[in-house]
Amino acid sequence: MRAYISRCETLLRAAPHQWNTLYIGGGTPSALPPALLARLLAAAGQNLLPGAEVTVEMNPSSASLALCEACAAGGVNRVSLGVQAIAPAQRKALGRAAGPEEIVRALGRIRAAGINNISLDVMLGIPGQTEETLEETLRFCETAGATHISAYLLSIEEGTRFYDRPPDGLPDEDAQAQLYLHCCAWLERHGFAQYEISNFCRPGFESRHNLAYWRCEEYNAVGPGAHGYTNGRRWHYPRDLEDFLRGAAPADDGPGGDDEERAMLALRLTAGIRQPSDQMLARAAQLPPGLAIADERGLRLTPKGFLASNRVIGLLLGY
Repeated sequence: MRAYISRCETLLRAAPHQWNTLYIGGGTPSALPPALLARLLAAAGQNLLPGAEVTVEMNPSSASLALCEACAAGGVNRVSLGVQAIAPAQRKALGRAAGPEEIVRALGRIRAAGINNISLDVMLGIPGQTEETLEETLRFCETAGATHISAYLLSIEEGTRFYDRPPDGLPDEDAQAQLYLHCCAWLERHGFAQYEISNFCRPGFESRHNLAYWRCEEYNAVGPGAHGYTNGRRWHYPRDLEDFLRGAAPADDGPGGDDEERAMLALRLTAGIRQPSDQMLARAAQLPPGLAIADERGLRLTPKGFLASNRVIGLLLGY
């Protein structure tokens, strides 16, 4: 682990750019000892602009007070915490050890360290989930004082336990779609505005880091499997820890940021495209009703359109 942290430190300190956000996650960084996480934050912090948004993902089971305090001391001002579901049977189906009480205690430790911008993750389409149990989870997040909620539809990947042995009670596609639409409507009624396919927030609490992706802004990356976009080119580190530790260079993925890519990413946002082309507007007019809106504000997808975003965006781009 120390070798991994040292390699990350070297890359972070060598980065020539300065950034206005930092996101440590895509895994469980709260599993690190506080001192090692503090080293990462210190290395990355030298390339952060004043007022940067600094987010760390945490698991409720490993969000100790010592770790939360180390994060706050290292400049962390935003935490993303996994809730997924509150119903005990659903948490068990997802393999989540922490119960609601432990999540509440973790939130208390995060706030005791002085971090109050908290995003909570919710999973949709999980075994046994109904609109009622989904509302129970969303109400928990609201009561817990979340400033931001990410709600992701369960995606079952080949090679996973759910793929090999699908559990009982998995909602079908129609039920998943209804859960998503119910989630969007409930959050909107309770003051969480949707700004991206899977992201909702209180006013002014959008994730600046995630918005950078959808606005096609450049970003650095460190770690096996991490993807970056700098100097007009996209690149990634292969998912090979040993190669990463040996100092392997990232693989080049080609140029990024052309008009088509910018349009594709912008259509993930509820703001959509401000000035769509006449061709795109003509294609939008051919879509089934209720999937997209074209008006004086531009072109954007509806929640129903987001459910079929890959297909809808492809049609709008002429595929």
